[in-house]
Amino acid sequence: MEKQSFAIIVGTRGFFNSALARGVKEKFLLKLHALGFGAIILPAERTKTGAVETEEDALACAAFFKEHAQEIDGIIVTLPNFGDEVSVTRAIRESNLNVPILIHAQPDELDKLGVDERRDSFCGKISVCNNLRQSGIPFTLTSEHSMSVDEPAFESDLQQFAAICRVVNRLRNVRVGAIGARPAAFQTVRYSEKILQASGITVVTTDLSEILAAANKYDDNAGIVKKNLEEIRAYGEIVASATSIMLVKQAKLLTALDEWLDAKDVQAAAFLCWQSIQLNYGCASCLAMSIKTNAGVPIACEVDICGALSMLALQLAAQKPAALVDWNNNYGKEGSKCIAQHCSAYAKDFMNAPVEIGYLSVMGKNIGNEICFGAIHGKASAGPISYLRLTTDDLKGKIRAYVGNAQFTDDQFPMAGGIAVCEIPNMQKLFRYICQEGFEHHSALVRSHVADVIEESFGRYLGWDLYVHS
Repeated sequence: MEKQSFAIIVGTRGFFNSALARGVKEKFLLKLHALGFGAIILPAERTKTGAVETEEDALACAAFFKEHAQEIDGIIVTLPNFGDEVSVTRAIRESNLNVPILIHAQPDELDKLGVDERRDSFCGKISVCNNLRQSGIPFTLTSEHSMSVDEPAFESDLQQFAAICRVVNRLRNVRVGAIGARPAAFQTVRYSEKILQASGITVVTTDLSEILAAANKYDDNAGIVKKNLEEIRAYGEIVASATSIMLVKQAKLLTALDEWLDAKDVQAAAFLCWQSIQLNYGCASCLAMSIKTNAGVPIACEVDICGALSMLALQLAAQKPAALVDWNNNYGKEGSKCIAQHCSAYAKDFMNAPVEIGYLSVMGKNIGNEICFGAIHGKASAGPISYLRLTTDDLKGKIRAYVGNAQFTDDQFPMAGGIAVCEIPNMQKLFRYICQEGFEHHSALVRSHVADVIEESFGRYLGWDLYVHS
């Protein structure tokens, strides 16, 4: 992931000791540096106190931020004392930065409430938020109303804010690839390009035949093909019956996919994974999709564009590979558990365990294993997960989604492909919502609890309708 940098506004007010502002400012910048974040902050000599106090300071701050706009992922306002709500709001408004904003207030200490030591930032934060709300500027709050820069919980807040910035900034301007037409039987994955485009999401299309033609043009002994073949051999345990011809086909497909993604500047994609590629090229696409997802370019099955976007959002939030699965089976009579399964294109790092590279079991049985090699098999190990499904509601003309936290369990289940047993709080309520609201049978999963990041990103900044299940 690229290094993230934040624009910093240190607020102060003339009635209060400006030395308090300088002290917190130094600690704050050291904290950001220690966590690996960059800081864009108006040089201290540009204002009387080294902080933003007047409207003149605000204009200087805004101009400085404009100069560095391409470097800025978010704005953090820190209030070492009451601060000046007018200058803070004007600095943000005049900067024209359409990025998330975090508001922090340094707490008072009970033995330091004299005239020279008190902060009143507890109160000042309310005033800053009030002014931002009046100006229609969305913002994020720390987990506690006032908290010390030195608290571990504040570090967590900074990391969560960074995740919000990644999700919001990328999804506001993302290119997602549609490789092939959706399977005719899957009307469930239909979507509106126009609704997505209105939110800054561009869909880049190509016919599957163009990818297959590109793959077929590569010489079996080309250097890039050999390099990708080595990557495939190291990616997982390959079934003994796989032939060198099957492996070379996979390497050439991966090469063609890489070339197209790079040429089109695509950050996520959805692939026509059956049956055209098996019948017209002679392999499964899952392995190439898995490798790209594992490398940070999520690729969804069955040309599910909204599924790919759901994967990307979770990946950005957690900084881990995501997966696209079917909500596939009940788990016996246990009403809080279900099976999340796909054929599959699970990223190997998602599984937290070694994977096997084999055949599409159901499809191979029907049309022959020799043209169905390249599926990822394995069972996801126990641990925390978040699930997310984004969709375009064409009837209402908007983007909608649901999100929640759950767990993978160690429960066993005898099914081929990629398998995960999920335990979901109030699961029956969730699936009633999915059915009644017309969501797809696919959902994205990631191995981390990030529902709160998605809630803040989608609901506060992107303006999408979101149901948070709990």
